[in-house]
Amino acid sequence: MPFRKPIGPSHGASRQRIGINAHLLSGEASYRRAGIHQYIAQNLRHLPMSQDGPVYLLYSRQNDGLSSKRPDIQVRPSLWPTQHRLIRIAWEQLVWPVKAVSERLDLLHGTAFVTPYRSPCPTVVTVYDLSFIHFPDHFARMQRLYLSNQTRRSCLGSRRVITISESSRQDVHKSFGVPLERIDVVNPGVDGRFQPLSSSEVESFRRQNELPERFILHVGTLQPRKNIPLLLEAFARLGMPDMKLVLIGGKGWMSEEVFRRVEVLGLSEKVRFTGYVPDCDLPLWYNAADLFIFPSIYEGFGMPVVEAMACGTPVVAAGSSAIPEAAGGAALLFDPMKAAELADRMTAVLFDVGLSDRMREQGIEQASRFSWQRAGRETAEVYQRALSVG
Repeated sequence: MPFRKPIGPSHGASRQRIGINAHLLSGEASYRRAGIHQYIAQNLRHLPMSQDGPVYLLYSRQNDGLSSKRPDIQVRPSLWPTQHRLIRIAWEQLVWPVKAVSERLDLLHGTAFVTPYRSPCPTVVTVYDLSFIHFPDHFARMQRLYLSNQTRRSCLGSRRVITISESSRQDVHKSFGVPLERIDVVNPGVDGRFQPLSSSEVESFRRQNELPERFILHVGTLQPRKNIPLLLEAFARLGMPDMKLVLIGGKGWMSEEVFRRVEVLGLSEKVRFTGYVPDCDLPLWYNAADLFIFPSIYEGFGMPVVEAMACGTPVVAAGSSAIPEAAGGAALLFDPMKAAELADRMTAVLFDVGLSDRMREQGIEQASRFSWQRAGRETAEVYQRALSVG
């Protein structure tokens, strides 16, 4: 039985009040600041503001600069240590519904897969991908069961579902039976700092970080579905003694296989693990690289593909799930199960200057199609569609 929401001044002609769960925002220098954090943070920063528009109440562990001088954004920090999964679940299911009543909210947005089981008002939920369904062995059993059951419930019970690609939209429809007309695609954008930089700036960065003259780059959390062992095998096939491979990203779950493969393939002197790097440095890494590789088996979108393209770096990417949507026709695609095919694509770009130049131009054009301003506007439109029902 859901909570009954009291009739109060938030109704009628007054401004709508939308509660947004932003507890997955992270201030930590770790893999947690990767895709989902970036999507939530950028989307919230670019929600459109108007004098009589909604008031957004952000429930988070931290401010993260989100409320900066915007009267329509009110941050509600929590003392709960929700960086721990079980505590975050308890907050979502027990505390948030109570706050929705006391704050007289009109709509709740679960920004990562799950909404409260007993919500006092309508809900919207964002689903990034269904990797926990397609790759169950990559998740701890209890985590997989929770995500599978609660994401299904949340999608079926919410007025609107947001996905970040058409591929994920179809996935949610087929896996959970949610009607396509209730699922909205809101693509990620590209931050303006991702752009081609001057050669002097890039060379200065290269010297400061003792980067090799030529290297191939990968950006992503070290976890199974990123398919890094296959990238390592393809890299070992290149036969280019002076070429290095740089892997940017924090250690995720089940990352031990990556380090084991480096040893087995004899690549210890040719592969560099940077761990997490500051967001402000990422454009420099992309600019310094000869080639960006994204071999992931499954993605809800593939933000690093577009970031690399925006920096003018040629991209070779897996032709799986949503990645072709992100890449458009500007990347060379390959079968993520075939290391030899990836090696061939890498060789083609590295040795064909004309090809790599065309890919740089096409990549910049492709990346320009993705905007955080548009993402924020489309998210606000989803809220209004949810609120207009009934």
